[in-house]
Amino acid sequence: MSATIADPGRHRLKAIIGGSTGNLVEWFDWYVYSAFTLYFAPHFFPSENRTAQLLSAAAVFAVGFIMRPIGAWVMGIYADRKGRKAGLSLAVTLMCAGSLIIAVTPSYQTIGLAAPALLVLARLMQGLSVGGEYGASATYLSEMAGKDRRGFFSSFQYVTLISGQLLAICVLLVLQTVLSEAALDEWGWRIPFAIGAVLAVVVFYIRRGLAETQSFENAKKEGAPQSGFLQLLSKHPKETLTVMLLTAGGTLAFYAYSIYMQKFLVNTSGFSRETASQINAITLFIFMLLQPLAGGLSDRIGRKPLMVGFGIAGVLFTYPIFSTLETTRDPLVAGGLVMAALIIVTGYTSINAVVKAELFPAHIRALGVALPYALANTIFGGTAEYAALWFKKSGIESGFYWYVTGMIAISLIVYLRMRDTAKDSQITED
Repeated sequence: MSATIADPGRHRLKAIIGGSTGNLVEWFDWYVYSAFTLYFAPHFFPSENRTAQLLSAAAVFAVGFIMRPIGAWVMGIYADRKGRKAGLSLAVTLMCAGSLIIAVTPSYQTIGLAAPALLVLARLMQGLSVGGEYGASATYLSEMAGKDRRGFFSSFQYVTLISGQLLAICVLLVLQTVLSEAALDEWGWRIPFAIGAVLAVVVFYIRRGLAETQSFENAKKEGAPQSGFLQLLSKHPKETLTVMLLTAGGTLAFYAYSIYMQKFLVNTSGFSRETASQINAITLFIFMLLQPLAGGLSDRIGRKPLMVGFGIAGVLFTYPIFSTLETTRDPLVAGGLVMAALIIVTGYTSINAVVKAELFPAHIRALGVALPYALANTIFGGTAEYAALWFKKSGIESGFYWYVTGMIAISLIVYLRMRDTAKDSQITED
């Protein structure tokens, strides 16, 4: 007998932990690229200028996002038609292949242009994987959770997302400790990609044993219409646009405050790579712990207050936080400012998955969550580092701070106008 939403809490918890563990490894593989960019960039993009190298690596990071909408489209439909479990298993297989390619690819000095070409190929595969992963995991966790704890349990989608990022940084800190800087620059950066490939194989077998959700089973039994792109646009245009716009500011803020922050602390604030990594690790750990607290709060007061709170605070404080970080040389001050930014974006990260899932009926939920999110994430999240470095190289770094502020303001308008999905959820109607 498969575990479903109607099963005892023990079975539900087991399914959520199983789904979350896979999500952690998916995002570890994705974020290792960003955490180790400072080390591997010279091997793929030879240049005398560090900012130019980082700009090239950031461009490939953005290229990986091109595949995310395609992955969301194809694998979202797959998860709606074949099941959430099947979608999760396929996603982690692609991620494993991408990490393995990066781990074994020779440097530019050895094979020339084939090196960056293989790097691009690997990131395209990983982008396809992550594009499908978000919709499948967000849908799975939201459907497996009970009505009164849906915000709390679905927040683990970002707990594991952040855990993957944090694990990538911890691996970096360990390697910085046990290896010389020369060894890490030369070959040590390959280790985390190899670790990611091995972990993905383990997760594949874990996900094959997961239970399917009752929402999917009910939709299948009732003969609901098949998931598809045209049906999404024709039957759910308002919800699709809502997901895109509520994601735009939130995902840009998340990537600016977390992913790009490590490079900002080195390239602009002037901290060493080791100090920047330590600041990033500590603040991300606290950020991770905040997610279930905020998710649980949304079960009590609703989703809307948290998103509106993020929007208002993001508009008011993004520019002051970044502009102050430009000049500080005190690690404690820098850590406090980064933490303040992450607390602000918690209002989005902790509940964005469940909000999107609650907007769509079961037969098209994975696609509805994944595709508009992936489009917004590609346009705004995937280009965050490139945009920040472009502003810096152009001598107008503060333009990036205003850009983030403006996009958060657009999302704030959506938060103020949309319904509170905690009180009007499509998952409850399943």
